[in-house]
Amino acid sequence: MNGPQKVTMPGQVWGLAAPDATGPLFVTSYDGRNLSTTVLTVVDLAGTVLWRREFDGHPSPPRVSDSGTVWIAHSGSGGHTVSELDVDGTVLRSITPEHASHEHLGAFALLPDGICTAWLPAARSHVVPPGRAARVARYDENGNCRWSAPTVLDQLAYPGVVEMSVDNDWQVQPMKPWTPQTIEVPHWEPLLVSGNRIAATFADGSSGIAVTFFLDTTTGQVIATTRPGPSHHKAIAGPGEFLIGSQGYGAFSTARYDPSGTVTEQWPSHAMMLIDRHGNIRGPESENVLPSRSRFRGLGPEGTLRDGPALSGYYTTYPALDHDGTAIFWRDGRLLAVDADFEMHELFAMDDDRPVMSKILLLDQGQVVFALHDELHIFGATGLGPLDTGNWPCADGNLRGNPVMHQ
Repeated sequence: MNGPQKVTMPGQVWGLAAPDATGPLFVTSYDGRNLSTTVLTVVDLAGTVLWRREFDGHPSPPRVSDSGTVWIAHSGSGGHTVSELDVDGTVLRSITPEHASHEHLGAFALLPDGICTAWLPAARSHVVPPGRAARVARYDENGNCRWSAPTVLDQLAYPGVVEMSVDNDWQVQPMKPWTPQTIEVPHWEPLLVSGNRIAATFADGSSGIAVTFFLDTTTGQVIATTRPGPSHHKAIAGPGEFLIGSQGYGAFSTARYDPSGTVTEQWPSHAMMLIDRHGNIRGPESENVLPSRSRFRGLGPEGTLRDGPALSGYYTTYPALDHDGTAIFWRDGRLLAVDADFEMHELFAMDDDRPVMSKILLLDQGQVVFALHDELHIFGATGLGPLDTGNWPCADGNLRGNPVMHQ
């Protein structure tokens, strides 16, 4: 297979999406070393840059609507703003959702009649003043608040988090329950919407210990919460159902939650999950351990695991799954495909294992696109079929980068 076509972006890539399999590609990145400017670049599948627009504010992933317009979060005169642009780069509208001046937009998702947001009570890495909490809110298409629900992180506890104690000659012991000083949303899947349920995750900025809140999409009522833990990759498993993985501090597992927030199934593995149209779950394991102990795994009925090939290296693009059951991803300097029989094939290799990488987009005629740091890599002639039509065949559940499944 031939090597990729490379397209240099203005800075480190933060997000990648497309309206459908024919493109174009919407890419958000830094403006060089300027960390307070978002650059939106639009590229066709031939690698031609069509246009660029700059916005104030730290980059976040682009969200593409069902009609093919792209939405970007940025700073505006009234605070945190989201703007809709058409494929030619024209700003169609801008919405500044109602929020307090101290609040920071952690994540947003597009709904058929507006947006859903996760608000942080202070900017990232800033200490949260007493009395302030994160919240989830839903707005109509004009930015008017339909409901707002506080999501309080308080008295967190997890056995793997330890502290030094002077009581017995500086012994290490489990940390006593604590209230976070800083609150963040996780990088992966902070806000998922599936039918009548929302899964919003907030984390202690120091330890990474997180809680996922399950809310009613219509009313904003908090239905249930997970126990505090090192949650990591998540996915929409079905209407109102979610998979939540835990990794770190000795945890390495995945649980399925039903619409009531009850765990209905568990597996002793954590992976970048893919769910096909038959409900089968598979993906490359993700564990913070080197040398790698990870494998490509299948998560089967009643908590069973299916062993796939061992995986070298660590940094991995979130994979994509084609209609024939083949998963494609970049890891350890190689473009790898694991087929439906869990046989691994190396499609391309080069001496490049940059740690900053995007998700994989599987596009028209088997084209594969992902980013390494500030370079977009476009592969053709991979032999892959179209993207699977399951609930979660790639990161965010779809090419549009919008983790929303309608009822």
